Amino acid sequence: MKIAIIGAGNMGGAIARGVARTAEGTNVIVSNPSAGKLDALKQEFPQIETTTDNCAAVAGADYVFLAVKPWKMEEVIAEIKPVLDYGKQVVVSVAGGVGSEQLDGWLAKEGGALPQLYIVIPNTAIATMCGMTFISGKRTAQQADDHITALFAAMGRAMMVPEELIPAGTSLASCGIAYALQYINASMAGGEELGFTRAQALEIVMQTVRGALSVLEAGGTNPQAEIDRVTTPGGLTLRGLEAMREGGFSKSIIDGLYASIKK
Repeated sequence: MKIAIIGAGNMGGAIARGVARTAEGTNVIVSNPSAGKLDALKQEFPQIETTTDNCAAVAGADYVFLAVKPWKMEEVIAEIKPVLDYGKQVVVSVAGGVGSEQLDGWLAKEGGALPQLYIVIPNTAIATMCGMTFISGKRTAQQADDHITALFAAMGRAMMVPEELIPAGTSLASCGIAYALQYINASMAGGEELGFTRAQALEIVMQTVRGALSVLEAGGTNPQAEIDRVTTPGGLTLRGLEAMREGGFSKSIIDGLYASIKK
């Protein structure tokens, strides 16, 4: 299988690195207008092919990943569309905020020909093989569904969803990385106020978050059940939780999720 990735930025580069680490036997070629990011990829993974020619990258690829900024998508599609073979090639967009209807408008060839199309929204944790990726397909075959899902599942977790859930998934998992880090940042600040150094507070909070995740994964339960296990009436944990509720902790998180899907 050959994968072409157009764009070597944060997401394109992360996908290329993830595929190189996990998909043995898959040929990867990455194109980018400037050589700097390509050179860094090549140095890290010599097996990755690189080029500054988008059309050359696309030639012979089974899957064509469009990992460019949303405002560059139309221009890039117009450039490579003449060399795309919709009978053999699958197109995958990883540009947030660009829907399948818009992509179809740019991809349509004379006579209305269109490719198998995926919208794929990973989060940045795919770079460390801990990603959460949402996948929505249009006109796709089961074999392609299986390939794309397996590709991203190897970099963490992957979930096929209807396209209308892509914005919510983006909010919960992509924006959610920043929201989780904001909790860690706030806890670090609190740790410093309580007397720890910043480095100590970071170490403590990171290990505590790992511990919370491990408890959930090992027990197969849900967060509220585990909270109930460690709280007792009048206890320290309950007092802390009540103060957080009074401060609007949960509501502010939900408000943030909704705010990040509003247009």
